[in-house]
Amino acid sequence: MAEGLPITTSRLISIDAFRALTMILMIFVNDLWTLVDIPDWLEHVSAETDGMGLADIVFPAFLFIVGLSVPYAIQSRRKKGDPTLRIFLHVISRTIALLVMGLFLVNAETYSENAMVPRNLWMILLIVAFFLIWLDYKKPDTPLVKSLKAIGVGLLIGLICTYESSNGNGIKAMEISWWGILGLIGWAYFISSAVYLFSAGRVWIQVVALILFIFFSSANYLGWLEPLASIRNYVWISGDGSMPALSMTGVLTALTYKNLTSQKKAFWLYTIGLAVVLIAFGIITRPIWGISKINATPSWTTICSGISIFCFLLIVFITDVRKVTNWYRPIKPAGTSTLTSYLLPYIHYALLGMIWIQLPVFFRTGAVGLLKSLLYAILIVLITGLMEKRNIRLKI
Repeated sequence: MAEGLPITTSRLISIDAFRALTMILMIFVNDLWTLVDIPDWLEHVSAETDGMGLADIVFPAFLFIVGLSVPYAIQSRRKKGDPTLRIFLHVISRTIALLVMGLFLVNAETYSENAMVPRNLWMILLIVAFFLIWLDYKKPDTPLVKSLKAIGVGLLIGLICTYESSNGNGIKAMEISWWGILGLIGWAYFISSAVYLFSAGRVWIQVVALILFIFFSSANYLGWLEPLASIRNYVWISGDGSMPALSMTGVLTALTYKNLTSQKKAFWLYTIGLAVVLIAFGIITRPIWGISKINATPSWTTICSGISIFCFLLIVFITDVRKVTNWYRPIKPAGTSTLTSYLLPYIHYALLGMIWIQLPVFFRTGAVGLLKSLLYAILIVLITGLMEKRNIRLKI
């Protein structure tokens, strides 16, 4: 794989299409809690079980996509003339935004049902605050926009003050038990972006970083990191190395794709080879730590990385090789306004909780229920598209 070759900044349909499909799957599996009598293989596997279901594969695919986008995003900013420091500050600002949203959403899960401000109202106000702060404003420097952002920040502060859980009230009651989906995406994005940015995209450094993250995860499960237990709560790698490993796999795949566009056979050989090696490592080491998303075992990390590569290659073949893209247009908003589509269900579920409306059991059972959840995911994407046309979308 060549190093230091220029990366074009044109937006790849294959990446956006893969992101859109993954987002639809994420909305779909996140809606499974509303159903009854559905196959176990669709849901998350418990921490004690050695295995994984469809829901356990979706999130790592998204982390993989984060890595896929990193080289293009950074190269785009370099093309605009941004120096390394400014790009890094931009990475930090995006990371902070994801961490803040992740922290609030995680604590919403333990919000008291007997709080002064009802939980569902608190959740709706939270999403409204996110939109006010991180909306993709076309004229961000106008007094009106600055006022709206200030209102959003003030609203977040108010939500902190009114927060209630079994641990108490206010900011002291909010905990970092884990960073949530958005927070983990934030850490994976920050680490993979920093590695790529400060290594100037050198492929061999990305390979070394991926190996080191997998080794860190493995060493943690083998107990080799026990001497570092005292600093674990202060300085550590997200997911014991599993989260950045997934995103670094995406970075490597993106670099291979762009650097070998004139050598198509080499691209397929390298990427398929990487996927096979990762999956083989996961299967061979499975008896040591098992496959578990909740425990983020090395086998889960590497097997999901390999699966993500194969899924991406399928999308590349369909969109970039065969030039079949018509199917992607209806779901495009899920790939271009992904954060918006991810947050919309939170408002929907909160509204349903406030008015106590629930579909009849028939529509929430078995195959009919699964169809309902799939249609729900598509509906969210269509609503996202309507909002996007009116320039209502989040951008961090």
